[in-house]
Amino acid sequence: MRKFSIMTLFVAAALASLALAVRQSASPRHGSSAARKEQPRSSDDATQMVIHFASNPQAMPPFLLNDLDGHVISTASLQGKVVLLNFWATWCPPCREEIPMMTDLQNRFKDKLQIVGISMDDSSADEVKQFTEEMKIDYQIVMGSSTLSQEYGGVPALPTTFVVNKDGRIVQKHEGLYPIEVYDSEIRALLGMPVQAKVETFEDTGQIFLKNAINAKELPGVDFAELTGSQKRAALKRLNSQMCTCGCKLTIAQCRISDSDCTTSKELAEKVVHEIRSGSNPAAPFSSRVRQ
Repeated sequence: MRKFSIMTLFVAAALASLALAVRQSASPRHGSSAARKEQPRSSDDATQMVIHFASNPQAMPPFLLNDLDGHVISTASLQGKVVLLNFWATWCPPCREEIPMMTDLQNRFKDKLQIVGISMDDSSADEVKQFTEEMKIDYQIVMGSSTLSQEYGGVPALPTTFVVNKDGRIVQKHEGLYPIEVYDSEIRALLGMPVQAKVETFEDTGQIFLKNAINAKELPGVDFAELTGSQKRAALKRLNSQMCTCGCKLTIAQCRISDSDCTTSKELAEKVVHEIRSGSNPAAPFSSRVRQ
């Protein structure tokens, strides 16, 4: 009897562990977006979703490129459609994983949506085209460049997708993988279609375009609590003018927004705040100032 009880407990524990593993493996993986949102656990849970759009959206930096089939794509030709500008690469596993989702979205919304895949591959256009044919990608693909990515504020992670409204303004940015429900709801909202989600706005202070960091009143991991109003303004001015020394080629403020885990920008920011609070405000070394 005792042996039977032990065996029963063992089987019950094993089944519980298996159920937990299945639940964890089934959980969706998410990247980071310009503003946090409650992600739905399933399509039945979509009523809990919150969509965030920038209240001060910037226009798409203009481009004129040929896709892999030789067709011209310009920002002007995209006006009137919702656009997903998807920076990706053939060697990027998460990028490969989201391709079927992007294809589904393009087919779902047809001519109301235009997905433009911007390949950041070092390989040739012919090699990228062969990959797109193997993956049956039916949306437009263009070859990207470091110049193009810099015009969009830099693309530190792949995939990165910019969500553009019908007026050609970027209202959101997603880094990493997101469930199709997120994009579906955002596209529907921008098209004026019914959507089971709450729409909220946020001011872009660097979350989408790092150049807007100059408008930020708070920075990740930077404590301004002990500064007066004038001291805080002075600190923010320095943080937006001095370069971070981690190698990112960004200002300290931009680096804090772009990479809140960067210890270099955190230490530099703490030093600036301490100097402002103590009344010591040495001029930044010439090499660390933003070059005009």
